Amino acid sequence: STVEDLHTVVKGCMEAPYHFLRAVVPVMVERREGQVLVITSASAAKPTPGTPLYSSARAGATMLVRNVAGEVARTGVQVNAVGTNFMDFPEFHAAAGTDDPAVRAVFEKQVPMRRFGQMDEFASFAMAFLDGSSTFTTGQFVGYAGGWV
Repeated sequence: STVEDLHTVVKGCMEAPYHFLRAVVPVMVERREGQVLVITSASAAKPTPGTPLYSSARAGATMLVRNVAGEVARTGVQVNAVGTNFMDFPEFHAAAGTDDPAVRAVFEKQVPMRRFGQMDEFASFAMAFLDGSSTFTTGQFVGYAGGWV
């Protein structure tokens, strides 16, 4: 990798969540309520061969979420992270080359559930962090990767 690669990954994986949190959390703190869910990566939870910059930056974003959560918890604002991997959506396929059935089969073998996650099931899972039905969870990271994490 190069320093430019590092800067690109940090910009997308660390700076973007930072700017998002800076934009929404103060408003919620002022209102003394709110729920924030930042999508990071399951690769933030364990070393991931071939992706040291990406997984490290995603781990940094996850820790940013957890730290912000601790700072604002007393105000009633919840801040959590979900780390995905092996999701059935175009950006994952483009990055991993899994539009090719043979490549997809190799990737699916890495997932204990032996399949990719679907976006509708992920949306259902994420709703508990956002719909106001669960207001006693903050500063958490959940890996959403079919048992890979």
